[in-house]
Amino acid sequence: MEYQAHILVVEDEQAIRTALVDFLEYHGFRVTPACDGLAAKQTVEQNRFDLILLDLMLPGIGGEQLCSLWRRGGVQTPIIMVTAKGQEKDRIQGLDLGADDYITKPFSLEEMLARIRAVLRRTDPARGVGQSFVFGDLHIDMASLKALRAGRKIDLTKREALIVQYFAANPNRVIDREELYREVWHDLLTDLGTRTVDMHIAKLRAKIEQDVSAPQIIQTVRGAGYKYATSA
Repeated sequence: MEYQAHILVVEDEQAIRTALVDFLEYHGFRVTPACDGLAAKQTVEQNRFDLILLDLMLPGIGGEQLCSLWRRGGVQTPIIMVTAKGQEKDRIQGLDLGADDYITKPFSLEEMLARIRAVLRRTDPARGVGQSFVFGDLHIDMASLKALRAGRKIDLTKREALIVQYFAANPNRVIDREELYREVWHDLLTDLGTRTVDMHIAKLRAKIEQDVSAPQIIQTVRGAGYKYATSA
């Protein structure tokens, strides 16, 4: 099963929003639409996206304000700004606010598709943590599937390493079992069910937690899922 990148389309004009959603779904993306700034803000708080297509002229919270808010809040999801304002100073301002690309209306859908693919190609699939990163008191090396704590090596399975990488890319956010299964097991053709998430978390905790009865790295949020809580 090929992984489908998940795109948030933030556009207040219904005809444009519908056209973008239909076009992107036709080309194999999962798409969630939002019709204004407030809806987009709430949607990003509740879901993970691979890319945000952000119109700037929005009712309520404007696109530039949203982009700034997300970046200051630690949201690293790639953003392509879409606007009728095409002067150089407008593009510079958008990029300075944290946008990854900027496209001016009117645009062709084929150009939009090319820009989306280009941004996704240069975006780390784990959204910035890369192949070597710190996770709690552990140093993780995805290439060797090793966790290192105070010089002691801990062997991880590929799936355990992917779980760790996904949590590291989404710190301090509650991740439910459905999302974790979808993102970490997306390469499987069969549905193993979310029970397999709990089983893998239990095995992973036995390897990386100092006290499995009171886990500090991967915490359980009762009735909601799991969370990697950082000290920051």
